[in-house]
Amino acid sequence: MKITVDIPTQTLELRGDAGELLRSYSVSTAANGAGERSGSFCTPRGRHVVRAKIGAGQPANTVFVRRRPTGEVYTPELGAQFPQRDWILTRILWLSGREPGYNRLGECDTMRRYIYIHGTPDAVSMGIPGSHGCIRMRNDELIELFDLVPVGTEVEIKA
Repeated sequence: MKITVDIPTQTLELRGDAGELLRSYSVSTAANGAGERSGSFCTPRGRHVVRAKIGAGQPANTVFVRRRPTGEVYTPELGAQFPQRDWILTRILWLSGREPGYNRLGECDTMRRYIYIHGTPDAVSMGIPGSHGCIRMRNDELIELFDLVPVGTEVEIKA
């Protein structure tokens, strides 16, 4: 299996080993566009791999901080209490770059930048850039993707 994220169309596709389309989802990548630099708040391009899967078995809308469940479950009321929070919900697919000097090691390391595919509140629009660098998905679709892909799945992010 392989995941392809297309930044211009704000889509994520999951393809099987023979290249057949298994799933297609609308996503939201970085509001700042594409880029690999640490601190840029951009979505990194190139070849990646799912390095870790975090959150298996947690309820939908579980709130994560530093990849740990906080014990909170997101509600619109909680969102109103903390309007500036960048919500990481439900599941995390933590990405690691595979191209040294481009998205791996040094000032461009995707994993050290904590770039994930993760869930987001239902009120957040998909199909338009809006994240701080990660790839946001609808929670129910993320659970489906999370259950389909193993650690080590290839991810290509195209701009």
